[in-house]
This record gives sequence, C-alpha cells and structure tokens, in this order.
Amino acid sequence: MKKAWYREGIVYQIYPRSFQDSNDDGIGDLQGIISRIPYLVELGINIVWLSPVYASPNDDNGYDISDYTAIHPDFGTMSDMKQLISALHQAGIRLVMDLVVNHTSDEHPWFQASANNDPEYLDFYHWKQEKSNWGSFFGGEAWTYHPTRQAYYLHLFSKKQPDLNWDNPRVREAVKKILRFWLDLGVDGFRCDVINIIAKADGLPRGRFSPILSGREHYLDHPKIHGYLQELRNEVFSHYDCFTVGETVLITPEKALSYIDEDIRELDMVFQFEHMGADNYFVKWFMKKFRPINLKRPLAKWQNALQGRGWNTLYLENHDQPRSVSRFGSTAFHQASAKMLATMIYFQQGTPFIYQGQEIGMENAEFPDLADYQDIETHNIYRTGRKWGLTHQRMMNKIRKMSRDNARTPMQWDSSLHAGFSPTTPWLKVNPNYLTTNVATNLNNDQSILKYYQKIIALRKDYPVIVYGDYHDLYFSHSKLYAYQRTLGPDILTVYCNFSDRDLVFKPLETKRHAQLLLTNVSSIDELTRMKPYEARVYLEKK
Repeated sequence: MKKAWYREGIVYQIYPRSFQDSNDDGIGDLQGIISRIPYLVELGINIVWLSPVYASPNDDNGYDISDYTAIHPDFGTMSDMKQLISALHQAGIRLVMDLVVNHTSDEHPWFQASANNDPEYLDFYHWKQEKSNWGSFFGGEAWTYHPTRQAYYLHLFSKKQPDLNWDNPRVREAVKKILRFWLDLGVDGFRCDVINIIAKADGLPRGRFSPILSGREHYLDHPKIHGYLQELRNEVFSHYDCFTVGETVLITPEKALSYIDEDIRELDMVFQFEHMGADNYFVKWFMKKFRPINLKRPLAKWQNALQGRGWNTLYLENHDQPRSVSRFGSTAFHQASAKMLATMIYFQQGTPFIYQGQEIGMENAEFPDLADYQDIETHNIYRTGRKWGLTHQRMMNKIRKMSRDNARTPMQWDSSLHAGFSPTTPWLKVNPNYLTTNVATNLNNDQSILKYYQKIIALRKDYPVIVYGDYHDLYFSHSKLYAYQRTLGPDILTVYCNFSDRDLVFKPLETKRHAQLLLTNVSSIDELTRMKPYEARVYLEKK
C-alpha cells in the first residue's frame, strides 16, 4: 500500500458535548478541548475527529444541522473554532470534521424555503404526494406530512432530519461550498456521515419488506452515488491535502471497494459495522451472549478482503456504540480485557480510531431510569418496544446495554466532582465509576490501560510492519484464541490474544521461545505456553 499520513496516524474522536466544559454550564465546548490538547499530545494522538459543533436545534445532538458555517453557542464561537484549529496544528495534530450531508435540520433555511414552495429550493429535498413504505433508522415511518407544502418529505432518521436531494446539482454545489469553507479554514479532512445512503432511486418507489429497514434497496449504495462522490473528489478533495472516511451502513467488503479501491479512491477509507454485530447489537432486539468468534470472523473477513486494495478503519467504539469493555471484555478482568481488546484491534492493518475514554477503559453507565437517557434513538426504540408488547423492565435491560448514551457520558478526568468534566451538573449524568476509572488515576499508574495505549501508539510509529504489513490469520477455528500475523519485508509480527476468562494452554507458543516479546499486558509470563485470562502478547521476529 502507498504511504500516507492518514494511514500512519492515530485518530482520537472527541464528542465535544461530553469532553470538557470550560465555562461551567455543564456542556463541553471548544475552549475545553483546547485546554486538553496537552493530554492528546501526551497520549500520542496526531489526528482529532471532532463530532458536530455546527449550529443545530440538537434533535439528534448536532447531527441535525441548521447552519453548516456557524458554531453552536453551546460550544463557543467561530473565533474559538479557528483558535482550536490553530492550537491543534501547532501541537502537530490534524483535525477531521464531521460532514453530515445526507440530511439537514428541518430548521435549516433550505428546508424552510423548500417547505414554503420557494422555486429556488423546491427540489432541495425529497417530496411526494403519497408516501411509500420506507422505514426510518430511528424506528417508524420515514415520511412526514408538511401542511404548508401539502406533501410528505423523506427522513431516513428523525422527522427533524429531512433528506437532501442529491440529484439536484444545486444541492451538490452547496455541499462543495461548505467543504471549501472548512478546508480553507485549515480542516484536514471529513468523516462523512451515513455517506452510502445519500443517493436515492428515481421516484422513491415502494420497498420490499425487510426485517431491518423497508425500502433500503432503493438507497443503500445506489449506483448514482459514485458520480456524486467522484464529483466531490475531482472538484474539491483533490485540491487539498486532506482525507475522507465514510460511515457506510450495511455494507459488504465488495461494495466498500467500489468506494476505496486504490484505483478509484472516491473515499480514502470507510467505517463498516459488521463486527459491531458481534453481540447482536446491530439488531437491537435480539442481543445474546457474546462469543469471540462473532468478533473475529468479521474483522478477519475485512482484513483479508481489503488487503492490497483498500484501507481499513480500526475501531471498537464511537459516539453511537456502547463501550467495548462492557460488550466484549470483562468487568472481573477490567484492565486485562481492555488492554487485550486494544492489542487485538490496533495491531491489524488500518488506521486506529480511539474514542474518548476508551483509553482508560470507560464502561457502560447502565443508568437505572429511562429519564437518565437523553438520546433520541434510545427513546424511540423504547416506545417501539413497548408498542410491540415488551415490558418496561425488558426494554430497560436492553437500553442499559445498547443505548448510545453509554458512549456519551462525560469524560472522566479525575475523582473530583462530576469527574473533573464540569463543576456544574452535566447535561448527561457521569458514570458512577469515575472515582476509580479516570485519567488522573491512569496517568499515575505505570501499569494502567492508558499507559498501555501509549505503548501501542508508540510501537505503531516505530514499526512499519504494524502499519503496512500484510495480514494473515492464525488458528482461526480456535474458540478462545484470536491470533494473526503481520509481515513486511524481513519482519514478522505475531499477535496472540486469550479471549477468555480462564487460563489457556497453547502449545504452539513454544515456537516463540527465541522471538522478541514486543508487548504484553501481563506483568510476567510464568509459563510460555500458558496464557492468563485475557492475556495478550505481541512477538517480533526476522525471516
């Protein structure tokens, strides 16, 4: 694979509302992020992905944008934004912004004009006199009637998030103007929200019944999207030193390569969610006990499918996913399992994405009451479940495991009031475990999860085989062991992860007796062929 700064970088996602409050209003803000830049430098981060800070009514916590070139007052001002860009660059950190252009807020001037039959904006959105049977990602129908326009408008998410009509060239020109605005300010790239659903079939026809989303065959990876993305690449992205990562729902490796193949490069990489279904989270009603093979199978599938042709994203958490230690690790072996998960994912081929708090092992909050949750999707799913006849307690059990708010609780900086996030009651409750799980505690412990993340980040910067080496599965059918190999030139890197809460005897480890133990998450290896619960090892050899 060709070398590129975004392939060698370490990305840290900041959810600004929950990162650091600087003005004592209980909401994180841009000045709060600026104050924590030294922490990002100490961790080893060189790219920040900033979730939306644009003007928004906050129906979906900023993913419903009412002005793409203005900052929401909760977060500060455009002057603060410029200061953040400058301060990050001075610290050697690039900035990636969220690009949310499948939809806007219904309070965006474009939609207001379209709903009022303004000829210039008449076809900026998708309108129909008779709605089709498409379903919303947030539950329920994807159509809402507007009395002024006397027609239904499409919204694949909240009814306050109407979908833009990308067939309209004026929409595409407006998006290009937005991109140039931010790139000219110094932004280094974009995470493109639900980008593979922006193109819709002509006429928006009825969909066939689907257990997940009716109508998806008419917008999911629709062929028209490639023309749209090529237009953005040729007219905007190719003129800047930037990168793009697309959030792509319900995608296969073959479809992904139609966007990111080295010979195409409409996008530089994509987020896929197949491994996020390892505990059946994706089908939110049917969670069952996690099995390691359900995580190993999709991760290995994407490593092998994209190898030599496209670039992977390496992640276990983001603002939409519950905490990985709570999902795939162990409360009883909290530190060991958090370190093992980091070893498993970040020694694979691709760009690492770390979500705020992941590096200290933050866990699901599992709040007791529905009122403790702010997330619109959580409340929509609760209402839908109750309509289906599911009990309140059963729905609460599911919500405690799958709510997006599990990832959105305030960052746990120290053991002071509200975890050092704010002296004021935060917009969302702090996880009660902040007294022991926090940044300060991690920084003061050489064996902490955070210190282990620093070691992984340093190794990725020192050993090209970790970034660019080929990937090979080892002992794939083993139910407890996740093992793989990376090779580049004479270097052979081998990763072993005991994905269980019991000792694992594995005789082939005898072959590593003379190899260099590059990293392990245990204090000592008592017996070469015996791995402790959630133990991870990384060996380096020469051919």
